[in-house]
Amino acid sequence: MQPKRNLLIIDDDADLSMIISDMLTDQGFGVTLAPDSKTAFEILTTKRFDLILLDINLPDALGFDVCKELRRMSEVPVIFASARTSESDRISGLDIGGDDYIEKPFSLRELLSRINALLRRTYGFAENNRTVTFGGVTVDIGARTVTKNGQQINLSLKEFDLLSYLCEHPDTAIAKDKLLSEVWGAFSEVAPTTLAVHMRWLREKLEDDPAEPRHLKTVYKMGYILETKN
Repeated sequence: MQPKRNLLIIDDDADLSMIISDMLTDQGFGVTLAPDSKTAFEILTTKRFDLILLDINLPDALGFDVCKELRRMSEVPVIFASARTSESDRISGLDIGGDDYIEKPFSLRELLSRINALLRRTYGFAENNRTVTFGGVTVDIGARTVTKNGQQINLSLKEFDLLSYLCEHPDTAIAKDKLLSEVWGAFSEVAPTTLAVHMRWLREKLEDDPAEPRHLKTVYKMGYILETKN
């Protein structure tokens, strides 16, 4: 079973946003709407998204500037959706960190195709390999379940989100700021100690010896890594 992907639509055209939202919801996506950049950034402090659909002409900012700010804290895929059709606008959108650019008016079928293609490119591992194992632990990312030596392990929502992100990037050192941004939200104001606490809780539940972890390891002065090969 594939996980539900969460999308944020930042667009002040309420009618169009609802049409897109209804279509994406029917396709199994979770959709959140923001009519301006201020609302979008408030939402981003509390929720993680897998893709953002971003208009350029917002009431309180240019989408280009919103994308620049996003890129300071997150690598979440961004598709610009705009009535601005000049080549310079398309190039600007891609140069400042956008991943795709679709011109209004567009067909819902084309939009869905582009969203799915970008999600496949970005989350190829997560989409095709839903189960990750290390030691006696099995993580089913799609089903959001964790077992250790065949026994169910109960994790909090954030514990699982953190573990899931590490599983989607196995054997790769990930910076603390990156984990905070991707798991707690690009503009979240949670304290850095929150990450350390959640890592400690994961180790207590999943490591045989939490004081000497074999898999959920600290990378000195950098962040954390999930080592699956030990």
